[in-house]
Amino acid sequence: MRCVKWAVLGCVLLAGCATPARRGPEAEAPRLLSWSGQLAVREAWLEKRHGLLLELMRRHGVGMWIIVNEEFHDDPLTQFVAPPRPYAGNRDVFLFVDAGAEGLKRVALTGYSDPGLTRFFEVSTEGRTAKQVLSELDARYQPRAIALGIGGKRGVTRSLTRDGYAFLLDSLGPEAEARFVSAAPLIEEYLDTRLPEEWEYYRTLVALTESVVREALSSAVVVPGKTTVGDVRRWLYDRLWALGVDTWFQPDLRVQRKGLANKTSRGFLATATEDVVIQRGDLVHVDFGITYMGLSSDWQKMAYVLREGETDAPEGLKRALDNTRALQDVLMLRASRPGRSSAEVYDETMAEMKTRGIEAMVYSHPLGNQGHALGAHIDFRSASRKEEPRLLRNGSYIAIELNTATAVPEWDGQKVFVMQEDPAYLTDEGWKFFVPRQDAYYLIR
Repeated sequence: MRCVKWAVLGCVLLAGCATPARRGPEAEAPRLLSWSGQLAVREAWLEKRHGLLLELMRRHGVGMWIIVNEEFHDDPLTQFVAPPRPYAGNRDVFLFVDAGAEGLKRVALTGYSDPGLTRFFEVSTEGRTAKQVLSELDARYQPRAIALGIGGKRGVTRSLTRDGYAFLLDSLGPEAEARFVSAAPLIEEYLDTRLPEEWEYYRTLVALTESVVREALSSAVVVPGKTTVGDVRRWLYDRLWALGVDTWFQPDLRVQRKGLANKTSRGFLATATEDVVIQRGDLVHVDFGITYMGLSSDWQKMAYVLREGETDAPEGLKRALDNTRALQDVLMLRASRPGRSSAEVYDETMAEMKTRGIEAMVYSHPLGNQGHALGAHIDFRSASRKEEPRLLRNGSYIAIELNTATAVPEWDGQKVFVMQEDPAYLTDEGWKFFVPRQDAYYLIR
């Protein structure tokens, strides 16, 4: 049976379609759930998330939280606050109300009936408009603060459209505008709170990401002197299609070569253009992520293309990788603990690297429902203190993203960047990888 990829959720397989076998020397990719299987698991997660919401709302002083989903312009929160199914109504409204002793009141105002919604929400009866229901709920519970997707610094925290805002103002009346507040702090904690039940699925996602990247950076895909950067990128897209999963960003490749000057972009090693032909002796880097089950990975690994007669990478390149592993160790195990400020962790890590004489950059970011998720970043931006430092939250997921620059003797002292990015989760002992890190370059023969 041929697997067909659906755009909805960007991460689904049709029931009955098995994950295709791996090509090349690596093990078969992890098997994934059918679309209906994914929906069942994710809706079980949703029930647990709703169970956490009242406490979160009260902690953030929110009496009512409203998410407005527009046809052809889905709110990025919808699949995480409502069943992750298609919503094709002209305007669908999902709201959560602190009803005091009654607990959390969940109401869905949609232009059509969906039996899946009634498991999670009260659904308005026929003949009553969304405007009427909103007005009645506001009058009954009189929330002091009505949280909306406005005023945030990230797309998922500022997603309410101008017309959506006008609709709410018309429904609730001009007096309500003074009670409108940004839902950004609530959204951040809601999305950065990982459920224990998600862990095994996320580990599968990371293992799948590793499996795909290992094959992309192998002799099964790359023929030195013939394969271009564009060829590898297109292979990655086609592999995603075959697996029935999606990516949240375009895969990037970087190529370093002895005697080739490194180009930079925004302070980082620049990506290679698609016409670059991968040659023997090249150091190849890929930045890649997969979306599955409403979760996203972010992954960077490096491969060395063996020259004729070589069986391993030069010692200087291996020492460069060791420097990056040393940076990982300090950041993950020595500096990071739940409750510590991300800025303090960054400062301590960079101070240790300076003491060791290692040129380093750290730009680690949260993971979870998005590849660039909400939460505590450990990076040079967080260390600026321009914003209030974030505290590391136990159980959070992060992309340990960083690099070191090392002069390599075999390349006549040329500086080589070794970039790594690995999903990890926070414990009382520091960050732990979902799958083992890269301890040696992938070798392309």
